[in-house]
Amino acid sequence: MSGLKQVLIAVLFAACSLGAAAEIVPPDVLAKNTTNEVLRIVKQDKDIKSGNNKKILDLVEQIILPNFDFRQMTQLAVGKNWGKATPEQQENLVNEFRTMLVRTYSASLSSVADYRVEFKPFKLAPGASDVTVNTEVSKPGAPPIPIDYRMEKKDAGWKVYDVLVDNVSMVTVYRNSFNSEVRKGGVEGLLAALSRRNQPAASGAKK
Repeated sequence: MSGLKQVLIAVLFAACSLGAAAEIVPPDVLAKNTTNEVLRIVKQDKDIKSGNNKKILDLVEQIILPNFDFRQMTQLAVGKNWGKATPEQQENLVNEFRTMLVRTYSASLSSVADYRVEFKPFKLAPGASDVTVNTEVSKPGAPPIPIDYRMEKKDAGWKVYDVLVDNVSMVTVYRNSFNSEVRKGGVEGLLAALSRRNQPAASGAKK
């Protein structure tokens, strides 16, 4: 496993909505349905497989991202420093964090066709609102990687707020990096660092 990049490639299989539903779909079913849909699209769409940026961004925005709770993810990643940020800074942090993940997912999406996902047995306890969906992701020639999706039940359905790869939390990995930026330049320093990181994505989107 090559660190954070492998984590974020794995996150592409996280649960998200396939469209409006009359009732809330159980988290494991949602994850399975979405995984199959993403893999089907990537395998069949030659433009996505060849790296067509617009189609990749559309797929990320429409299918993968709608069911992430970006505010909760950002708050967990910023950690104790979240309370130091003004409401405006908090909104900016959420927006920058979301943009960063869009860029990362888009860069990795064309490779997910090579992956296979096995869902582990799951039982939703009555009244549960915070669950973990366990999977194992593998590709030819590489050992399988356990992936755990932490999901919380919201009014609009289940949302992913963290992903663990080999028991390593994505938000914890980011928290270490974010804390370092805040120590160096405060919340504004973290925002500036995220903005710089996102500039290539903004430039690429204009092409």
